[in-house]
Amino acid sequence: MKILPAILIITLFISCTQEPGKRIRTEDHRSVSKETSAVTESAPQTIDEIKKEFTVLNDKLLARKLDSSGFKYNCEEIEGEVYLYYENKKLKMVKHFFADSHFSSLTKYFVKSDQVFFIFKDDTLWQFDGGTPEKPITKDSINQQRIYLKDENPIQCLEKNYTIRSVGKNADPEKIPNREVKCDVKELMTRYHHLLKNKDQKSVECL
Repeated sequence: MKILPAILIITLFISCTQEPGKRIRTEDHRSVSKETSAVTESAPQTIDEIKKEFTVLNDKLLARKLDSSGFKYNCEEIEGEVYLYYENKKLKMVKHFFADSHFSSLTKYFVKSDQVFFIFKDDTLWQFDGGTPEKPITKDSINQQRIYLKDENPIQCLEKNYTIRSVGKNADPEKIPNREVKCDVKELMTRYHHLLKNKDQKSVECL
């Protein structure tokens, strides 16, 4: 009869000594989960992280997995379109395109945690380049910029320039190397925040 109380006491002692350890491990696990979640949701900080985030987001855009809304504008012969892309109601990308008779510009702002982490800009100027009035030859002069940002400040800026003619052999743009340059994104970021202010509009006169 004395054995049973002794077993109960030992079992209770083991249970009490193990329980705090279980609580600590559970709390540690929760803490790690929160930290992992915070890292996942934060904007990329390095060029490698930006490239990985860009690839994931661009794949979703190409697969049309993001929701979108947008508006158009027409101002002094310049026509423009703005589209905003969302995932689970979180802004992921803003695309701005405008053009006049001889010039067009496309800018894409890639976003995570409400911060722009990458900007792609493509400007095209076209003009006549010989030929005849019946069969004119045209030339597109293209300037591309790829801007990597941390805290919405540039950490690397790449630029590529090339020409495409309507007649003759043209170089493959994918094989033309980028060159690193200095850049200022103040004007681009000012335009970005101005676009966001008009995101709920269906159309505006000028931007």
